[in-house]
Amino acid sequence: MRIIFVLAAAAVGGILAVTTAFGGDDNVPPISDAVVQEECSACHFAFQPAFLPAESWSKMMGGLEDHFGEDASLSETVRDNIEAYLVANAGRGNVDPQNPPLRITELRWFKSEHSEREAQRMMERLDVKSLLSCGACHQGAERGIYDDD
Repeated sequence: MRIIFVLAAAAVGGILAVTTAFGGDDNVPPISDAVVQEECSACHFAFQPAFLPAESWSKMMGGLEDHFGEDASLSETVRDNIEAYLVANAGRGNVDPQNPPLRITELRWFKSEHSEREAQRMMERLDVKSLLSCGACHQGAERGIYDDD
């Protein structure tokens, strides 16, 4: 009976982790794989896997020779390990499996959480140049920077 309770609690915890990742409270689990962190952050911010669905990560990892205009090719072993981590920790969402989005900003949840007008206002107040600066805007919101004067 105790094992069933622990498994049920773990399952609920997993559901809550996915829910909070998209719930607007910034509780997205950080990257816990050192190789993923190192390889992905070598050129850009390493996004947490929960921000994209598995289909998106698979498509992205399958086309690293043209990764947003750059050659990000990796050895097959490293690529396979990174893809396995990203897919195992991916977010959930209904996407076209034949044409999954490759940018977080293309996802429905992102668009509903970040209206163009609100995002522009936030970026101007903090002198943020890109929507890729998640931390700058979200930390600003926590400090009340977006409150109207």
